[in-house]
Amino acid sequence: MTHSLLMIIAGYLIGSVSSAILVCRLMGLPDPRTSGSLNPGATNVLRIGTKLAAALTLAGDMLKGLIPVVAAHALGLEPLVVGATGLAAFLGHLYPVFFGFKGGKGVATILGVLIGFHWLLGLTVIGTWLAVAAVFRISSLAALVAAALAPAYAWWLIADQNIAIATLIMTILVFWRHRSNIRNLINGEEKKLGYKDKPTEAAVQKSANDG
Repeated sequence: MTHSLLMIIAGYLIGSVSSAILVCRLMGLPDPRTSGSLNPGATNVLRIGTKLAAALTLAGDMLKGLIPVVAAHALGLEPLVVGATGLAAFLGHLYPVFFGFKGGKGVATILGVLIGFHWLLGLTVIGTWLAVAAVFRISSLAALVAAALAPAYAWWLIADQNIAIATLIMTILVFWRHRSNIRNLINGEEKKLGYKDKPTEAAVQKSANDG
């Protein structure tokens, strides 16, 4: 029980490390929380910075979801704890204790968690994201489609209810964090991959309202 609890807590703390903020600080880029879409994630880092910065952010966010789950597997913990550890890492990204509980939308981190659950599960979700992104060139749409299918993939490939439930909870949270993107998609206003812009007063207010 102690090992399980410590692993879950460690997962949350690792997930709370914001790759976007650290990469932007190290590379002299604007704070992603106050620039671009105001989201500390790889897509926004690409918008306000460089491809290298975005790639480093993406890798960091995936690793902080992957590492705790792999560690839980290595310790021989039961699927319930493995699922809870992955969920904790994901929640750390969304609500990081080190950054005022204001984090990103969780796409890269959920991918890392899913790879940790089962490598084929992660690759299947990544393949779905890439396919949708290639056709529509909209990152948020690709993320939402991939996340929506993830619980079904998890049940199909792993057939463990603990992992499937953890994946479903993360999917629901991904949709919640993308609610402004969903509104933009419905209104035909969502920006495509590679678009660069500057934050407006209205955007700042919208982000504040979305929490």
